Amino acid sequence: MLHLRLITPADRSAEVVRLIERTVGTTHLAVVPGAARNPQGDLVLCDVAREAGDELINGLRALGIDESGSIAVENIDLSLSRRADKAEEEAPGEGADAVLWEHLTDATHEESTLSVTYITFLALATMIAACGVVLDNAILIVGAMAVGPEFGPLAGFCTALVQRAPRLAWRSLLALIAGFAVAMLVTVAFSYFMDWVNLFEAAKLQAERPNTNFIYRPDWFSFVVAVLAGAAGMLSLTSAKSGALVGVAISVTTVPAAANAAVAFSYQDYRQAWGSAEQLLLNLLGIVLAGTLTLLLQKYLWAKQRQRAAAKSLF
Repeated sequence: MLHLRLITPADRSAEVVRLIERTVGTTHLAVVPGAARNPQGDLVLCDVAREAGDELINGLRALGIDESGSIAVENIDLSLSRRADKAEEEAPGEGADAVLWEHLTDATHEESTLSVTYITFLALATMIAACGVVLDNAILIVGAMAVGPEFGPLAGFCTALVQRAPRLAWRSLLALIAGFAVAMLVTVAFSYFMDWVNLFEAAKLQAERPNTNFIYRPDWFSFVVAVLAGAAGMLSLTSAKSGALVGVAISVTTVPAAANAAVAFSYQDYRQAWGSAEQLLLNLLGIVLAGTLTLLLQKYLWAKQRQRAAAKSLF
């Protein structure tokens, strides 16, 4: 279930209440006239089944409540109510399959912001991965994968393609390109420093490295894993199962590939640098392709599900 907290102008409250009442899957409607002060208006509260949430939010936006008032949406972790159970039963489809497009767009917009924090996390992850490739340490590689925040902009770019949101697409692309560029430049400088203090050396990088040599040797398995991870990541975001994102993060070698390219470049090993760059681009392409197709498929299947539910309600 979702909980909606609305601030509506007094002259629009009746329309909002009618919209909520005729939306299948809503319950626990409460109106507190004149309770809101900034902006002034009425406070309207209701609960809605997740599968009906997108329809209701779109209806509220069509009434202009997002501009003249406020729409706040929260997940309800526990709701002990027969009315809530009935609302979920009446709502068409399954809550786990529903996609809240406004929530997804807002979440990916925030995650795809090119901020100091984002660049710092990406740079730190890349430097951790640099230590992992030089030491041939798989644990450090996995740790770097988990720290890297690059899936946010990737998800934002996929969402922008499906929702046809050019501003979000540009924002996400900028975060990806600028973020990796800065992180790799910082890692090159880090590699020079580590070499200067005799902690890095070319011989370690150019050794066989059985645990990490896959990073600069891309193959079809790299692409297949990236596709599977991209699909899993988008499903995790749309179904609000954030725990699965950790598994996605440690499935693809985007950050380790960027780190290996940076270290190899600092030692003028352009063969490894190019192989790592190929690995990075292959992973990014696989994630974007799978993430976009997953969202398109979800959008299509959910529309079909709603159509079948609407047809049944007529009989």
